[in-house]
Amino acid sequence: MEVELYVYDLSQGLARQMSQSFLGVQIDAVYHTALVFGGIEYFFGAGIQQTYPGATHHGRPMEVIPLGKTDLPMEIILDYLDSLRQVYTVESYNLFTHNCNNFTNDFAMFLLGMGIPNHITSLPQTVLNTPFGQILKPQLDSAMRGITQAPVAPAAIPQSSSSSRSNLNGVRDPHSSSVSNSSYVNRGSELPIGQVHHVTSLKKLDVLLTSAKNSCAVIFFTSATCPPCKLVYPAYDELAAEAGDKAVLIKVDLSEAYEIGSKYQVRATPTFISFVKGEKENEWVGASESQLRGNVRMLVQMAHPPHPHTNLRLRTLQRRHKTVTYAKIPPLDKLMGKMGTQGTDPAVTALKDFIRTREASGASDAPLPLLPTFTSLLNQSIDNDPPDSLFPLVDLLRCALVDPRVSGFLAAEHAHSTIIRVLSKPQGLGENCPYNLRIVTLQLACNLFTSSILATQLLQDSILCTPLLQLITSSLLDTAHPPIRVAAASLAFNMAAVNHVQRLDGKEDVLGEPSQVELLASLLETIANENESKDSIRGLLTAIGLLMYATPRDGELVELCQALGAKESVVAKKAFSADLKDFVTEVEQVLA
Repeated sequence: MEVELYVYDLSQGLARQMSQSFLGVQIDAVYHTALVFGGIEYFFGAGIQQTYPGATHHGRPMEVIPLGKTDLPMEIILDYLDSLRQVYTVESYNLFTHNCNNFTNDFAMFLLGMGIPNHITSLPQTVLNTPFGQILKPQLDSAMRGITQAPVAPAAIPQSSSSSRSNLNGVRDPHSSSVSNSSYVNRGSELPIGQVHHVTSLKKLDVLLTSAKNSCAVIFFTSATCPPCKLVYPAYDELAAEAGDKAVLIKVDLSEAYEIGSKYQVRATPTFISFVKGEKENEWVGASESQLRGNVRMLVQMAHPPHPHTNLRLRTLQRRHKTVTYAKIPPLDKLMGKMGTQGTDPAVTALKDFIRTREASGASDAPLPLLPTFTSLLNQSIDNDPPDSLFPLVDLLRCALVDPRVSGFLAAEHAHSTIIRVLSKPQGLGENCPYNLRIVTLQLACNLFTSSILATQLLQDSILCTPLLQLITSSLLDTAHPPIRVAAASLAFNMAAVNHVQRLDGKEDVLGEPSQVELLASLLETIANENESKDSIRGLLTAIGLLMYATPRDGELVELCQALGAKESVVAKKAFSADLKDFVTEVEQVLA
């Protein structure tokens, strides 16, 4: 998709005419900017807002700047946009420090790896550097809010599915999920889920039934001249939404689809035919809502039987877990001092200032620095500098990664070159890897999970998952340094926790079974020998429990646990600490 920057002048030409006499400096415009791609204009005012291009109350843009092309999937873009909503809220808007141009700069950096023109982002500071600018700052911010935070006219709000995930005037739709069930399906399928499919041709019907060959499907044969049929239409729609991607619910109007009615020999309406795993399961006639609901729900249970673990009472393993984040900020000036001449590099000082401002004033007061310049410097250092000198740069990035805008940028980086270099460096150094570099790399890897986009990529993409697993495995083997093992267990926990959420939601694992086997084998080997660190044991137990909860009963993880005596190794940890006994019992149940 081509990405364009729409540039508006909020002063409508007055800034060019009067700025010299008022402020003592020449200002060409009071810039308002928006990003346009995919037929939608995105900007920040009353929260993050969207409209048809050029349809805002600002009128026509004074300039349209082509920024480049993004190949990112729309689903990933919308996920990142959702992460920005916690930073760009209605209340956080400030004309000088947190405005539309900060938003477009952050968004453009994610989409294209570059920000917007500097003369736009630097304008507020130019004004504040003048005596009158400082004096008029509160009045200008207050006076402009009616312009900068005006709502979008309803007729200008796009109605496409790509923007259906949240209200387009900056207010999150409480019923929307990170991916709308009515707009997207799992694993890249083109068929919508959570809604009834209206079919008039055998070809389309066959496509739908084929899509349900590993699940279940229902065909509802109706007719325009069938009043009883209409009584169960609402219930059928509700069942489709309830089933989501676990069932395909189809409606066939026989007055429009004679061929289908003939093939299935339907002689009355309403008639329902159900299928499980591609085979016909049941057929019934009549407009009984209770019968319809009961049969469809039973069908879904037949196709997707609940895992035995769901019948257990597991206080820890049956809830969602937040991933571990290492957010502590070290004394930044000392960290800069350890970098030598690199500590004065503009890319480094800009990232340091971002971290310091974010920590002191919050994310809304901390505009993103130009991240590509820092990652370029870091990559060069990893390739060329001695290992002992890398720790401060990696730690600086670790601090910045607590902000989802930074982790989101790395998620969109071409070929994930920075992440791969950072994660692979300790493995390449082997036993010669300095302690401080290994532990800060583990902590940085944990912080990558602050981005939901990147968290999924880390588990799904073998290019990222392989060095992540290698880092965990080699670090768990470090018998000399308990903090290394604790950090490695935390990273293993993060991977397991992300995959565990998928199982709680009844979705497919994002971490492939071979990767789960490799991770679990490392965890089991380590816990059998860990008798020193309570924190390490707790982290190992939790990761093992999350991996094993609701795992397929005939899968390789169960076989691995039996082969390695997992249950015995876990139960032995009851003797290590009294306050671990209850949790050990919980993990023991999912290993049984």
